[in-house]
Amino acid sequence: MTKLEFETISSQLSNLKNLPNNVLVGYMDLLTNDFEETKQKLLEFTYHLDSVEEYYNTIMKEYEKRVNE
Repeated sequence: MTKLEFETISSQLSNLKNLPNNVLVGYMDLLTNDFEETKQKLLEFTYHLDSVEEYYNTIMKEYEKRVNE
C-alpha cells in the first residue's frame, strides 16, 4: 500500500458511514494485503535477526577462546 493510500484510508475513517460498499471493500482489500505483506516481512526480519545473533555469539565464543589462551 502506498503512503497516499494509507493516508486516504486514515482520513476516511470518520466518514465510513457515507462511503459506498465498493469503496469499503477496496479499503479492506488494501489493508488485508498490506497486513499480510507486513507480517511476512516481520517474519523474515525475525529469522534474519535470530541468525545475526546466533552468528555473533558463535564468533564471540571463538574470539573469547583465543583471547583467553
